[in-house]
Amino acid sequence: MEKLTGIQLESVFIPPTIKPPSATKTLFLIGAGLRQLEKDGNMITVTVTGIYLEEKAIESLSIKWKGKTNVELMDSDEFYNDIYNGPFERLIYVNALVPLTGKYFCENTSGRMVQTWKDVGTYTDLDAKAVDKYNEVFKDEMFMPGSSSVLLTFLSDGSVALSIAKDGIIPEAAIAVLDHKKWAPTMLEGALGRDGVYPGARQTIASRLSDLFN
Repeated sequence: MEKLTGIQLESVFIPPTIKPPSATKTLFLIGAGLRQLEKDGNMITVTVTGIYLEEKAIESLSIKWKGKTNVELMDSDEFYNDIYNGPFERLIYVNALVPLTGKYFCENTSGRMVQTWKDVGTYTDLDAKAVDKYNEVFKDEMFMPGSSSVLLTFLSDGSVALSIAKDGIIPEAAIAVLDHKKWAPTMLEGALGRDGVYPGARQTIASRLSDLFN
């Protein structure tokens, strides 16, 4: 895994490894990207996000996808589906580049997932309860550049550990854990899918893993 170095994007350095709360293993950085939003006719970059996997997952993906170029991987929905749905630990590590309220963060993460579930007719009361719990964790926070990061750790049993790192210090325990198996694939696809909010992360994952596999 020595090829998987850290990534510098804007003012944020995304470290090569993180051991997040509730995870049983150290996770490795496979890609990172910027999220941009339009405001008053201008595009502003609001967050930098790193995507991490456990070593077992990378080895498993290598068996299936070895020999593929970065272009082939980036164009393969099946490849990314293997990342979204695999029975292994993953992490989304979100860093603010502009001040963000917790309410704004919630509306732009859980809100997208609710809309996805409603669009395909699978939104349930259990989903609503999970969203409420998620929003409760973050809604009163204030995420400032360089001082706080969000860690969304997807565990191998399908649950999601929610954590906040302050001043670069990874906490020992999660704030809350969602027992909600739809969360990981929906959130990861929202980030990395063809229409995902982190196209740069989709691209760097294909590039870095293709280099690693081959």
